[in-house]
Formats: sequence, structure tokens, C-alpha cells
Amino acid sequence: MAINLNKITLEKQGDSHKIDLTKRGDSVSKEVIINLNWTQKKKGFWASLTQSPIDLDLGCWYELRDGNKSCIDGLQFSKGRGGAKNQVTRQGCYTQKPWIWHSGDDRSGAASEGENMLVNIQGASDLKRMTIYCFIYEGAAQWTDTNAVVTIKVPDNPDVVVEMGKQFSVKKFCAIAEILFDTDNSMTVKKLLTFHEGHDDCDTVYGWGMQWRAGGK
Repeated sequence: MAINLNKITLEKQGDSHKIDLTKRGDSVSKEVIINLNWTQKKKGFWASLTQSPIDLDLGCWYELRDGNKSCIDGLQFSKGRGGAKNQVTRQGCYTQKPWIWHSGDDRSGAASEGENMLVNIQGASDLKRMTIYCFIYEGAAQWTDTNAVVTIKVPDNPDVVVEMGKQFSVKKFCAIAEILFDTDNSMTVKKLLTFHEGHDDCDTVYGWGMQWRAGGK
């Protein structure tokens, strides 16, 4: 694990970092931001005509302390099945349980802010755990084509960074990190970085026990 004043890079599988959620100033946003960003690599003329733009997706499984478990994923809230951050939809909800909201799908990688999931720290006591994942939806054969980076941002703490563009697996679904919400008002981020055939394969490995069927945008 590499540490500087601005970021903590979880370099090895199993690296973890504990974050005190009470350490936050009044002048900053009291939320955890989980960001996936990537860039479109330049292609030759013919490749630009025949290859789709790179489209990555960010999602999570979450479990609440009351035992409820679910998933927030762009394939679930595409086609108008999401909603505003103060409404409970397949996009999540920021102002009540589950206290997690996906801000929207970036289909091209062109958005400067990429894709974000927001976790409202005010609801941290209701949260038990999250598994953060991302996957290549289309346009790239491998992770090294994406320049993708997943960053977990917590107020008044260094960013926690996982660099996806340095991964060489041919499997297009990756469990990025596990977040455990502790009863002492802290959270621990652990690097997973395991690669899978898809949602159902990853679900089986981490024991979430959900039912999956093919979907699209």
C-alpha cells in the first residue's frame, strides 16, 4: 500500500485502509464518493468506424444492518428505471435507506466526472457492507485498453485508489473492493481485485445470493 498526503493506493490484493467517518469538517460534503473514470484511447481511422466506444459500468452490492441486501447497477436502472437521489428507485436513494445513490450512466467515458456512487455518511450506521465492482460493457477487449481508475473519496481523508488500467485479465467483470462499516463510526476499504465471467459468477464467489438474468441498455 502506497501512501501520500493526497491518496492511498491499494497496490496488492488484500490491502486495506480504515477510515474514521467522524473526521470531517463542516465545510466539506459529508458523503463518500466512489468514482469510476476512464478515457477513450485514440484509434486509427478504420478502427474508429468499426469499434464501439469504450463503455464501463460501476455498481455495488450492499447489505444493511437489518439484513436487507440488494444491488445498484446501471443495467438495472437504464431505460428510465432510475430516479432522483431523494427517491427510492433502482438507482438507490441518498436521503433514506439504503443511503447509496448512483448518479448516472456514462456511456462513452467522455464525462469529466465519470460514474459516481454517493454514500450518505448520515446513514452509515444502517450500512453493514458493500462490494464495489465494475465491468466492461462494450468497446474494449481488456482492462489495459481503458486507463480506468476507481477512486474512493472520503471527506478529510486521502483518496483510496485502485488502478484498473494496469490489469491484464481477459475477464471483463471485476470485484474492486469491499467496504465494511464498523459500529465505531468507521469504515474499512479492502482491495479485492478478483476477475469473473459476470455478475452471477462474482455473486457466487462473495455469497450475495441474488438471482441474475441477461440485461442490456
